[in-house]
Amino acid sequence: MFEDFRNKTQQEDGMIFPSNIYRKIVLQPAYDEAKKNFLIIMLQINIAHLKMLEEQGLVKAEEAKQIGLALKKLDLNYYRIEDYSPNYEDLFFRIENKLIEFAGDVAGNLHIGRSRNDMGIAIYRMTLRKKLLELMRALLTLRDDLVAAAEEHIDTIMIGYTHTQQAQPTTFAHYLKAVIDQLNRDFERLQNVYKTVNRSSMGAAALTTTGFNISRERMRDLLAFDEIIENAWDAVAGADYIAEAASTVQLAALNLGRTSQDFLLWATQEFNAFTLASPYVQISSIMPQKRNPVSIEHTRSLLSAVVGDASTVLQMVHNTPFGDIVDTEDDMQPYLWRAIDRLVGIYELFGSLVVTMDVNKKKLRDRAENSFANVTELADTLVRSEGISFRQAHSIVSKCIKVLLAHNEESLASLTWGLANTQSKLVTGKPLVISEEDFYHTLKPEFFVGIRTLLGGPAPETMRASLEQCKASAHKLYEWIQLKETAIAEAEKQLGMFLEEWNQ
Repeated sequence: MFEDFRNKTQQEDGMIFPSNIYRKIVLQPAYDEAKKNFLIIMLQINIAHLKMLEEQGLVKAEEAKQIGLALKKLDLNYYRIEDYSPNYEDLFFRIENKLIEFAGDVAGNLHIGRSRNDMGIAIYRMTLRKKLLELMRALLTLRDDLVAAAEEHIDTIMIGYTHTQQAQPTTFAHYLKAVIDQLNRDFERLQNVYKTVNRSSMGAAALTTTGFNISRERMRDLLAFDEIIENAWDAVAGADYIAEAASTVQLAALNLGRTSQDFLLWATQEFNAFTLASPYVQISSIMPQKRNPVSIEHTRSLLSAVVGDASTVLQMVHNTPFGDIVDTEDDMQPYLWRAIDRLVGIYELFGSLVVTMDVNKKKLRDRAENSFANVTELADTLVRSEGISFRQAHSIVSKCIKVLLAHNEESLASLTWGLANTQSKLVTGKPLVISEEDFYHTLKPEFFVGIRTLLGGPAPETMRASLEQCKASAHKLYEWIQLKETAIAEAEKQLGMFLEEWNQ
């Protein structure tokens, strides 16, 4: 019976490597990802390695020229459209075979002093660094959009919430600036990730370096890496670079996810805080009145997908041996790429919907004025005007609110100077000193916001200064990205020049 199963499996799955099922679920997907993401980078590494070997005297000038001619003849578009072939384990061997076909056995010297291990890690890192820079640009674009929206809403009074309950008056600008500051921290974390990622593994070979006199420093410079991963074992075994990237991307998604949840709540008709522009809503197939804020829903949903893909990366690293292992390679890398690509799109979508939505300023302001959210400032004012302790002032105001609620009065408009005066006598034994005019002025949300001029507060002048500082720092952040992009572009240009020199 068992032999029947064995024979059936061998007939269906094949008798030689790779088996049909292994090809289907492992080699084919890995090949498809490689030909989409790695072709140019693989060529660049080959050019850099060949140039370094020539400079180190490990290949002769005429051999370098011969191999360089073969590199030039590679038709990358062919590999982009060509399907996986079981004659070659992966894209690396397929291209190596073609180079040997073009240049003869001398092309085999291109692999002096290197392994698929150190080359593969370099490919992953070079792929990831570009995706990180793209993500950081998208983040800064969202940041710009939020700064513009915040400047528009410096005077847009709204209620701030703690524990999902009405807390104190603030402004929409104040809320948006908090989101901006969170994005700033996400950017700083991505900068640190880039520093970790942009380190060269080349020269580590399989895991012990090589006996050939290669130059790891030259490979670092030719490929626009900032540093070298010193220990060769660490170079091929360390997966914390991708785990750090996954953790940072995951946290960025979690951060924006909290804001998207707020926006979904505020988009309800009960809150009526804003109205999304038409391109960002869908209608109902049955309910004519519906304007469904699906753009925010998809933002939240896709952010959860980013978190999930990043979690997959961390789970695949979990409890793996500290060495070269497939768990951290072809099967895992696409999860992080997909997470980053999604987050780039989400940043673009969220920025667009924020700058195009109409904020219901009057509704938000009226809600703040009629709520009890302003009474914190009343207590503060009584401390100043009456010369009493904050606990006494807090007790006076608290008793006033309890009286109003006992009479089903749920609006601050019902809080009178007379009621507060009565409660003052009960708590302190003295009538109020504050005038009725100043008392009622204190209850205005504009007064509450305007008096909070401390650093980090919502007062208009404070917010303007904070946003101006934010705008002033944008140039430096964009400049940092440009510096990294330029270094990569210049290295790529130089590699192209080497290829042309070999082909003259």
